[in-house]
Amino acid sequence: MGAYTIVKDEPIEIQAQMEVLGRSDLDAVIFNGGTGIAPRDTTYDAIEGLLEKTLPGFGELFRWLSYQEIGSRAIASRAIAGVYQNKLVFSLPGSTNAVKLAMQQLILPELTHLVSQLRKS
Repeated sequence: MGAYTIVKDEPIEIQAQMEVLGRSDLDAVIFNGGTGIAPRDTTYDAIEGLLEKTLPGFGELFRWLSYQEIGSRAIASRAIAGVYQNKLVFSLPGSTNAVKLAMQQLILPELTHLVSQLRKS
């Protein structure tokens, strides 16, 4: 079961969405947009401080893969992933191509493994 919600790029509204991770039927949440450096891009800032663990390799690999597609513009991405309340959190840029890249090459291939790691006691 999934959920889909659109919120304003306001830190309080973004952080409130992290509370859906308390649901037992969710293993992961994906935020889309707000990962750049423009003044209105606050998703990274709202999420990063809440993460209990980060997955630095996600952002590193995402930017490396993005670089191969869009060149040096990839440095502006603040894509991030981590763990909050024992659930996976991914924050992706808002472009359709960025979402496809992250989903196809990073998230979907590793999601089962990452979830199983979180479930270990």
